[in-house]
Amino acid sequence: MAETERVVEHGVLLYYKYVEVPDLAQLLSFYDSNCKSLGLLGRVRIAREGVNVTVGGKLSLLEEHIAAVKSFNFFEGTDFKLASCNSPLDNRIATECGFTSLSIRVVKELVTLSSNPLLKLPTISNAGKHLSAVEFNSVLQNAGSLLENEGSQSKKLVLLDARNIYETRIGKFQTPNVETLDPKIRQYSDLPSWIDDHSEQLRGKSILMYCTGGIRCEMASAYIRSKGAGFDDVFQLYGGIQRYLEYFADGGFFNGKNFVFDHRISVGSSKMDIIGSCLLCGSPFDNYSSRCRCAYCRMLVLVCDSCQKDDMDYVCELCQKHDKEGMLLPSNGRRYEAESTADVSPVVGKKESSPLSHQPTPSSELHSENGVRYPKKLRILCLHGFRQNASNFKGRTASFAKKLKNMVELTYIDAPHEVPFLYRPRSAETSDDSLKSPLQHSHPPSEGCRRKYAWLVAQKSSSTMDRDWQIVDEPFDPLQYQQQTDGFDESLTYLKAVFSVQGPFDGVLGFSQGAAMTALLCRQHEIPDGEISFKFAILCSGFAINSGGLKLGLLQCPSLHIFGNGQGKDRQIGHNVSLELSSHFEPSGRMIIEHESGHIIPTQPEHIDRIKAFLLRFL
Repeated sequence: MAETERVVEHGVLLYYKYVEVPDLAQLLSFYDSNCKSLGLLGRVRIAREGVNVTVGGKLSLLEEHIAAVKSFNFFEGTDFKLASCNSPLDNRIATECGFTSLSIRVVKELVTLSSNPLLKLPTISNAGKHLSAVEFNSVLQNAGSLLENEGSQSKKLVLLDARNIYETRIGKFQTPNVETLDPKIRQYSDLPSWIDDHSEQLRGKSILMYCTGGIRCEMASAYIRSKGAGFDDVFQLYGGIQRYLEYFADGGFFNGKNFVFDHRISVGSSKMDIIGSCLLCGSPFDNYSSRCRCAYCRMLVLVCDSCQKDDMDYVCELCQKHDKEGMLLPSNGRRYEAESTADVSPVVGKKESSPLSHQPTPSSELHSENGVRYPKKLRILCLHGFRQNASNFKGRTASFAKKLKNMVELTYIDAPHEVPFLYRPRSAETSDDSLKSPLQHSHPPSEGCRRKYAWLVAQKSSSTMDRDWQIVDEPFDPLQYQQQTDGFDESLTYLKAVFSVQGPFDGVLGFSQGAAMTALLCRQHEIPDGEISFKFAILCSGFAINSGGLKLGLLQCPSLHIFGNGQGKDRQIGHNVSLELSSHFEPSGRMIIEHESGHIIPTQPEHIDRIKAFLLRFL
């Protein structure tokens, strides 16, 4: 066989289509069977609003896939971007980019425009006008003369990059006499906030948008146009940078390389120019193949081969920028590894194990090594849920704490109200089914059982020091938390003492009833008495207490809300209940993370990355 006949050419295929999908199950079944039969690897995302696909495989089989997709009438007009390339040579990069497996998922949105579920999303029919690569180039070349024919006379032209900062660092459009706006965002869902903050900079302009393949411009341009008068003239590069570079092999007005989300990493033009630079030494560099990442937010950073060291961590420019202490964060130092997760026992004033006896290193102290100063960690006070204690809450959040150990130190305390041990009796086992034995009323063993506590208790209940067990006299009531409204004053006095002796704390994290208590602390935080002071709150599976004098109102404290997404897996605190709690916080300072798990704090990478992004505001 001839040598050329043995060469199998590989390729990468990208396409998206915003269209109403009539039968999700049918389309899901098609992609599952078709991609598997053709041996395609990569990502397929299906939603009611359309599909977003990035897959790789043998070039001839990708062409077969395109032909099969075209059999669906609603894919008419889809822009299939097929590029030949080498098969993945670096398995680590291929794995990270999702090109060693096939992932097919049904999602709510093809690309997540915003993490805030209360934000009203624009309709895709209101997206900006598509410009082909040739038209887009003509607009830039003529500095807007083509747009004048569209009725945009006398409007200033601006170019808006809809990509993330690590993408723009290695390639972007640069045009004389046309202002280019780089939002410098970590992730696409941060773009709406940037647009809101810079609306006056965009108002009345003719806006040209671009991204990698075009899909991010669809919703983003619709979002700009939804702002009304003065935001009408929005245009977008159809097919994105990838199509532009196919038409203009010399790069045209695009300098550098186009970052792509597959094993190719980036695609350049014939110019082979380098506009990126090493984070540490500043020398020209644009190769992300080493996959160096920020030690704090995990964003990709450019570090040249000469500056890379196995024992070094890096701090991206955004994390450096958000340093509140005026200190330049190290970009080549080791992270401060110390961690304090003190277990604190209950009830101020008791002789046994006071909660104020253990004082970890104050967060204001900065540690140094070899003359390099390192940033402090955020100290967070953790409030457990109802009928828990500091020890078991620490155990339940061990994975969460480990993933954030380089950013935070967590302090766990018991709540001041002790609650009784409860158990439910069950029938004794018998070999004769015809004989019904009475309920067993013998108590479970008390030895080795840690006491349980609460921040709020039901009316007319009292703390108990009884170590014996009590029989539950009714089935579990998922709405029991609504009755637990007493005991706030005692908990507040207790926490004031904790803040006075254990503090200061940068933030408070509460889980379930602890989140309800945290919300009440946010209300107290706004009273200028100086006894309760912190910068932010994290409320996990929380609910609002609106009983008597405990009503919340609108709270100004920056907040992160983490709860289940409404699929019914959190059987204790419903999705709408936690969503209602978030509505009591000022929207401009609020972040919401919904997850698919139950009554827990999630630790999947995508959620941890967003939690880190929130915490970075306060480092």
